[in-house]
Amino acid sequence: MRANIDSKSKKTVVYQVFTRLFGNTNTTNKPWGTIEENGVGKFEDFTDKALQEIKDLGVTHIWYTGVPHHDVITDYSKFGISNDDPDVVKGRAGSPYAVKDYYNVNPDLAVNPANRLAEFEALIERTHKAGLKLLIDIVPNHVARNYHSISNPEGVHDFGADDDKAVQYDVNNNFYYNPGEAFEVPDFLNEYQPLGGDEHPLSDGKFDENPAKWTGNGSRASKPSFYDWYETVKVNYGIGPDGRKDFDELPQGFENEDYKKHYEFWKDKRVPNSWVKFKDIALYWLEKGVDGFRYDMAEMVPVEFWSYMNSTIKMKNPNAFLLAEVYNPKLYRDYIHKGKMDYLYDKVELYDTIKHVMQGHGLTDHIPPIQLGLKDIEHHMLHFLENHDEQRIASPEFAGKASKGKPAMVVSATISTAPTMIYFGQELGEDGSEDAGFGSPSRTSIFDYIGVPAIQRWVNNKAFDGGQSTEAELELRDFYKRLLKFTISSDALMGNYEDLHVHNRRNTLNYNDKILSFARWNDSEKLIVISNFSEGSHRFRFELSPSVLSQWNLKDGEYEFVDQLYQKKSFKLFVQGELAFIDIQIESLESFILNLQ
Repeated sequence: MRANIDSKSKKTVVYQVFTRLFGNTNTTNKPWGTIEENGVGKFEDFTDKALQEIKDLGVTHIWYTGVPHHDVITDYSKFGISNDDPDVVKGRAGSPYAVKDYYNVNPDLAVNPANRLAEFEALIERTHKAGLKLLIDIVPNHVARNYHSISNPEGVHDFGADDDKAVQYDVNNNFYYNPGEAFEVPDFLNEYQPLGGDEHPLSDGKFDENPAKWTGNGSRASKPSFYDWYETVKVNYGIGPDGRKDFDELPQGFENEDYKKHYEFWKDKRVPNSWVKFKDIALYWLEKGVDGFRYDMAEMVPVEFWSYMNSTIKMKNPNAFLLAEVYNPKLYRDYIHKGKMDYLYDKVELYDTIKHVMQGHGLTDHIPPIQLGLKDIEHHMLHFLENHDEQRIASPEFAGKASKGKPAMVVSATISTAPTMIYFGQELGEDGSEDAGFGSPSRTSIFDYIGVPAIQRWVNNKAFDGGQSTEAELELRDFYKRLLKFTISSDALMGNYEDLHVHNRRNTLNYNDKILSFARWNDSEKLIVISNFSEGSHRFRFELSPSVLSQWNLKDGEYEFVDQLYQKKSFKLFVQGELAFIDIQIESLESFILNLQ
């Protein structure tokens, strides 16, 4: 399998960091704690030293999560920012996916909230100075219930400002409405109370919205459920309540055209007002120096919009990095080819499967078919083991200890040409056990002010040197650093792939369904990757398949392979005719990346 990509390109590694948590050194961690009690990180905490350490981990891109100004409970009214209602805000620090003002940034993240945009612009400059590209979120499907920008550029109107609220739907309305019905706050369940029950002048079980708007996840009820995304409203992209599309559709075969043709297609078309608003938002941030975007719940927005949006972005910056959250495998190819996405989350196939293997009840046998099934789009499927939506590997609800992520990380980072993503603290074994308030432990909270202990120990009072980290944390970080730095320098990882697992399951004694192996190569580098997901050691005579042996053009004789992770072990490959084997001793949770010398 060979990806259709630039032969000079290298692997990409994205470091997702929850911006307000990274530099917070406050260890109070009171559930539902205020910003004064629990503290918050700032843009300025990403110092030159911090960014250099992140880059030296083997990172090429950094995704600053939670940057656009979203609802928060902290009072910033003296800066001209209206207060947000706890009845429609999740947590005390608010969800980063309930954006209130797309033309500014979260005031929590600034030392001087009045100067918050300039402080972020300075962070963009420092990030680029460190040699990193940066991404921020765009959340196209929904906005905060109380969306109101005080930062709109001249001529830009707020979402909903020009809507005809007397009708349920109009192609150029930004929202859907229930005329004659007022919004009602949902009935809170499971003893939930906003702010944990703390008193607040706006926490009264009411929120003024008349007529009621449809909710972000698509609920049409004027009183949504507690399990709906009640803090947000659904954006209208020109799809009627009956499902009709009030916009042009792409001609048949247009998925094969490049972004320039897509841009030309839309140039003379009338498109819904929401399309234009989000296109202008993206161009605004590109002008600020942002290098790309992570799109939240992209599959809830029509693919034609993405053709329009992404082709416009690519005309402005052909190298923009466009990453989308799409969970339906049946939609992958449409969103890549028609929607001009660069990358999609590989969650429901690779992540879910590898998670089961890490937990001990899944089989590595299920991984090779995934790669085969995605063969035509493998380069576009971003790999991860943690992100802000998923459980921490070290949490009891996932794997129970961070070391179980090591073989999975080797496989995730080396099995394809796709980008790799890690979540801040993953490289230190953070377990996400803090009770922050809204939500439950196992995922580091994105809703509340909280400290992240493993990160705080590594940050070491802003020295960013691991001075308080445990020996186990430093060993794990060293492993991640070795692996990621290798991946971004390897030529073979942007070349060919062939499964070796099926061949060895059929032919090799003691090679089992907790081991995975494959070959990666190009003209200058030939690799064999072997990972042991079990907590037992294994000894076996590993075979190179006749197919790989032929493609590598190895003649009878002995060949030396050296492990690239720690450079301490070398192995002999013996070739005789179509038989090629290496005697392997692999320890608990160990991986080898063997390079032909």
